[in-house]
Amino acid sequence: MKNDEKVRTLKRAALREAVYASCPSLSRADASKILNDFFEELSEALAKDGSVKLRSFGQFNVRSKRERPGRNPKTGVEAPITARKVIIFKASPVLAARVNGETINEEEE
Repeated sequence: MKNDEKVRTLKRAALREAVYASCPSLSRADASKILNDFFEELSEALAKDGSVKLRSFGQFNVRSKRERPGRNPKTGVEAPITARKVIIFKASPVLAARVNGETINEEEE
């Protein structure tokens, strides 16, 4: 990345404003509730089913990682890394193409 490129982080407030702007009949409180409900539903689905697919965006999956030996990179001391679940995201071809400035027909996905 070049020094003159600015990294922009999309925050929840900006998403709420986008929902609010896209539907003028909503109040800001309603837009916030819709956004919070969406994230809650997404979280519950991942916890329960372990997979969420959003067409033309991507797929979230939960994977289990087993316990394994690790090492503190600073001290070199070995320590076990506990078993845990991690969330993996795989972008759809439509999203990947859009990020790369390309166009793709959504029916091809």
